[in-house]
Amino acid sequence: MNRSQSQGFTLIEIAIVLVIIGLLLGGVLKGQELINSAKVKSYATDFRNIPVFLYGFQDRFRALPGDDPAIVAHVTGTLATTPAGTIGNGVINGAWNTTTNTDESCLFWQHVRLANVAPGSTTVDCSAGGTYWPRNANGGPIGLQSNTGFATITGGLNGSYIICSANILGQFVLQLDATMDDGDPATGSMRAILTSAIPGAASSVATVNANLANSFTVCMGV
Repeated sequence: MNRSQSQGFTLIEIAIVLVIIGLLLGGVLKGQELINSAKVKSYATDFRNIPVFLYGFQDRFRALPGDDPAIVAHVTGTLATTPAGTIGNGVINGAWNTTTNTDESCLFWQHVRLANVAPGSTTVDCSAGGTYWPRNANGGPIGLQSNTGFATITGGLNGSYIICSANILGQFVLQLDATMDDGDPATGSMRAILTSAIPGAASSVATVNANLANSFTVCMGV
């Protein structure tokens, strides 16, 4: 047997292999970091877009989507059943994640879509698991309601309206809060709560860090 063939790998060869492995691992980690950052940006965009839909409709028609008493004259298309709440009172009645088609928080989405302010289906179906609801990057529903009778998180959020986005993993919550608010999911205009604890107190940084793989609902007052 050739002496050079029986010596195995040299230190240089091993070092080269280790460098290649390190580069590959670094690339994988960097790629995952970019994916995570893209998800956080997507969540943040959702929270920024909904006020645009709301105020865009309001500026155009001088009424709130879902609560517009003249919606038939303002848009064309197949409208849903008359809202169950008081129409034209300046309140978007119903919970942000309602399953009742006649709640104004449900009809909000049809109205902004028929007005071409927002994309999506105009066939109202707010049943749980339906495709009518807008979804975030992790498939959680996104919704809006007036800041009255808000029970998802104990302790008031400032603002006339509440926007909530569900099924956001804990690993993204702190970064999202730092992007949109003060970095603390228990304070400020954006709060998070562990899905299993709804309703309850907003989750602390420690709670989020201890539940990075679990789902949270994140809500923001506007």
